[in-house]
Amino acid sequence: MVSKGDCPEIHQVLDRDLLLHQADRIATALWVYDFDRKRVLWANRAALDIWDAESMEALRARDLGLDMSRSVAEQLNQYKNDFKRRDVAFSEVWTIYPNDVPKTVKVVYRGLHLKDGRMAMLCEGKINHESQPDTLRSAEALLHTPVMISMFASDGEPLYRNPASRASQIDPDTTLQNRLVDCGEAAALATALKDGKDCRIIARTRTNRGIRWHEITARTCKDAVTGVPAYLVSEIDVTELKETEERAQYLADNDFLTGLPNRSYLQTHLPPLIVESVDQDQPLYLYFIDLDGFKAVNDTLGHTTGDLLLRAVAGRLSGFVGERGIVARLGGDEFLVCIPDRSGTLNAQDFGRQLLDLFLEPIDISGHVLQVTLAVGLSICPDDGRDMDTLMRHCDLALYEAKTDRANRCTQFSMDLRERMEEKIALEKDLLRALDRGEFVMFYQPRLCVQTGRILSAEALLRWQHPERGLLGPSLFIQACEEMGLIIDVGEWVYRTVARQQRELGEAGIDISLSINLSPRQFSDPELIEKILRLPEETGCAAKRLGFEITESVLLGDSEAIRTALRRMKAKGFEIIIDDFGTGYSNLAYLQKYPIGVLKIDQTFIKNIRTSEPITRLILSLGNVLNVRVVAEGVETREQLDWLVENGCDEYQGYYFSRPLPLAEFVELYRTQQRLEPHLKMVTPKQPGRVLRST
Repeated sequence: MVSKGDCPEIHQVLDRDLLLHQADRIATALWVYDFDRKRVLWANRAALDIWDAESMEALRARDLGLDMSRSVAEQLNQYKNDFKRRDVAFSEVWTIYPNDVPKTVKVVYRGLHLKDGRMAMLCEGKINHESQPDTLRSAEALLHTPVMISMFASDGEPLYRNPASRASQIDPDTTLQNRLVDCGEAAALATALKDGKDCRIIARTRTNRGIRWHEITARTCKDAVTGVPAYLVSEIDVTELKETEERAQYLADNDFLTGLPNRSYLQTHLPPLIVESVDQDQPLYLYFIDLDGFKAVNDTLGHTTGDLLLRAVAGRLSGFVGERGIVARLGGDEFLVCIPDRSGTLNAQDFGRQLLDLFLEPIDISGHVLQVTLAVGLSICPDDGRDMDTLMRHCDLALYEAKTDRANRCTQFSMDLRERMEEKIALEKDLLRALDRGEFVMFYQPRLCVQTGRILSAEALLRWQHPERGLLGPSLFIQACEEMGLIIDVGEWVYRTVARQQRELGEAGIDISLSINLSPRQFSDPELIEKILRLPEETGCAAKRLGFEITESVLLGDSEAIRTALRRMKAKGFEIIIDDFGTGYSNLAYLQKYPIGVLKIDQTFIKNIRTSEPITRLILSLGNVLNVRVVAEGVETREQLDWLVENGCDEYQGYYFSRPLPLAEFVELYRTQQRLEPHLKMVTPKQPGRVLRST
């Protein structure tokens, strides 16, 4: 008997060639597979039979990777990685295709280290004669499907994984619970399965590719080997779909340009803040922010610069507000800042001023140093509203007031603002119907010779005979017409009506001129000049008895298009009149380029004639230089008229002689002056300008 200490080395008592020879006598097929070269390195006789090979050399010559499917290649690579990590064996049913003949083999796989350090696989197989077609096909399906299918014991330990499932694992022993990132989801899944319920969830899952989103379907079953309860789990990687959905949701809730939340986001997240504010009786402040002059930036520096400016504004607002509230972009150059005051210590106006002060420092955009000013509207929940629509509407009203008043101001909503806006809306609604209902009428204010007091002309002034509010002056509705875009239609009605009435006056023997105001907005009508030039043919008016009053702002920029338009009007016979002269930016250098016939001194200079004498005399001198007549507007006192007489003004108009009158009353005034003028001249021959006054 040989003792343990006397046991010889195995190579001393066993012959290697003998062992290999005996392996050929074993009924079980044995072969060694080279993972890297995809070839069989060695096989016993039983394996040669299974592989239908005449000799070892013939089997070695076969490249098994030529017709290997992707699924099989991935599974073999997974075996290789598993064998490298630890000593493990796998038992599976495979279908191989030697010489294109399918054979079902039940195989046990183990890792085998080669002398050159590479990993190979020792395979032990037997022909499986008991497999039915459905069994074979289901096994093949499990092999090739990309769906990860696993079976777990009731305690979560893995019992089986198909190749796709095994390929996704970080560790072959990963339990069902450890597979999921969220412990709560894992516990809920385990509880549902213990209750015998089928489950379907989309959850973050740990895989060898990192954290992935998997759609997981799980149900209870029994282990076919042991008969004990088990869980069958299938997983589909839906990461790309989930990321696409999340991206779509992000784009739906966030502004593409600035990355800030948008209106859609507010629809979801603002109402809960409002409910909290109402329930807790804690203020919630909403600030609407609008950039002043943003359109000019786009128009002059380009939309790229405008976009960069919006991003810079968004950055400053977000950096200041931080986690205290929400900063959103509503569209264009409008932003919203929403701040809940849970501590009750925030001063609404102070915070609004801080928002304005954020932009005291200019912003450098690609070398353009831009000084940004804001208008801010504020509404407060619950005082100014208890729902999102009301609060935002009131905030918008406050913003409108801030923009109307002056830049860089924070205006808080008040009921007075709401009442004024409601009146404005009602006015605009009535304006839409005023033309059709014939509610507009023309009034005329006489223009007189300063020296003789004779009526030479009249300015046509629009009035609105409102059915409920009575007679309204232009200051109450012209701005609304411009904002609504009605000024084109209303303006056309005015100059056509005045043109017809000029013809009627001429037919009645009243040979005077009438002047018509043209709003700068009317010049946006590309057909304006053509319409005016057709007036004599279409209305029968005398072009030389019609003048058009424009403000200096129309001439601003010395536009060749405006110059050409005015020259065409002058060539037709119409007189060009500069209204409210002295309040704009005109200068002699380009005023003389325009066909101007009359300058009208703005009434602010006449009202304060003693303090504005130098400027008024300068305008009178300018009229002499340009060889045009000068008219003083807003003459209300004898003192003002005396000054104009002494300083050589040509004409005047104002309440001192007459307020604007309806056409019939103007005609009566004109005829009365005509009748009385000879008698008054005999009584007061040296009293120029005092021939007759309207009462």
